[in-house]
Amino acid sequence: MQKGTNVPVPAGAVRVELGWHAAPGAPDVDASALLLMAGKVRSDADFVFYNQPAHASGAVRHEGKRTAPDGVTDTLLVDFGKVEPGIERIVVAASADGGNFGRVSGLYVRVTDAAGGSELARFESADATVETAFILGELYLRQGAWKFRAVGQGYSTGLEGLATDFGISVDEPQQAPPAPQAAAPAAPAPVPAAVPVAPQPPVPAAPAAPPVTQSVRLTKITLTKSAPSVSLAKQGGTSGALRVNLNWEVRKQFKGWGAKLGRAVAMHADLDLDLCALYELTDGRKGVVQSLGNAFGSLNQPPFIHLDGDDRTGALSTGENMTINLDHKNQLRRVLIFVTIYEGARSFADLHATVTLQPQNGAAVDFSLDECTVPSTVCALALITNTGGDLTVQREARYLVPDRGVSPQRTVDAAYGWGMNWTPGRK
Repeated sequence: MQKGTNVPVPAGAVRVELGWHAAPGAPDVDASALLLMAGKVRSDADFVFYNQPAHASGAVRHEGKRTAPDGVTDTLLVDFGKVEPGIERIVVAASADGGNFGRVSGLYVRVTDAAGGSELARFESADATVETAFILGELYLRQGAWKFRAVGQGYSTGLEGLATDFGISVDEPQQAPPAPQAAAPAAPAPVPAAVPVAPQPPVPAAPAAPPVTQSVRLTKITLTKSAPSVSLAKQGGTSGALRVNLNWEVRKQFKGWGAKLGRAVAMHADLDLDLCALYELTDGRKGVVQSLGNAFGSLNQPPFIHLDGDDRTGALSTGENMTINLDHKNQLRRVLIFVTIYEGARSFADLHATVTLQPQNGAAVDFSLDECTVPSTVCALALITNTGGDLTVQREARYLVPDRGVSPQRTVDAAYGWGMNWTPGRK
């Protein structure tokens, strides 16, 4: 597509994929979407991005990044059937983290049918220079049908400038007020003679201040090998729900021969990954939250961790979700979040899965399971520890290889010294 052109989008739901070539020194890129009514968002909730990965209506969801040998993608899922009345445009944007788009090569956006995977539109952006945010395209409603327009409009003010242009309130770091200067001591005033004071009429009460709305935080946490941990307290994520989401790519059943390889290709049509957590409470109690054995946990009583359910599709739904109740963080000593392969694959080496940790009041932390080089069936993702009342998230991304006859759960237990007794279990 050329800039400014449009095409119809004949699908009930689409995936909007941003792609680019990763290179040393190049900035990372993040996808986002704004749901607009009369050119503006109705509230900050109409902004979907890495810190607010799903719209309340379910119409737009940020599915996360995947890394492949030929580049990196960040994907949004748009379900037109769930778009609320009055929303006539969904702007698809990209922001650069750590540089400008002039240093990003191969940037494109493409729209595919979420059901069949066929490509409906593709726009390649090749004229970026100093921009740090881009509107790559937009899905818009015209005479009852959805279309996609290639836009290619850049911003040098980053994601903040783009967001505020559409009515988003951005939460900026608060600066401490300057310290008051000490005034010279004043001479004591003479004591006046006592005189009668006439009664004063009551002062009317000041009108109540309008409620303070929560602004969007654009802060992004990227945990790396050189900077592997972050304090949730410093990010404001010390209360409410900490959501942990697992999504993975479901591959279709193979029905032919690989044209390039000349051999059968295993496609893992029955792939089933399980999101799990080992926990230790401050009173010494230990346990596991997982679908195996129906150990789904509880949110409002110990262990204050709950697994929503057992999803066997990964990419075509909301994946597997676990919630940690940070309102009871003082009763949590440590929580280890890990993933196991229940069936459908022998290792993480050939899989593409993404895990997102999303505090209710803080910035998101993403993990992509694309680095495995060993025959691992269990991966430790993140270790959350309570240190003096502060919760610290430690990036693990540790792929473990169970010994013959040893379960993935027992393997991760031994690696982290939980010391639990395990018995065979089934779903």
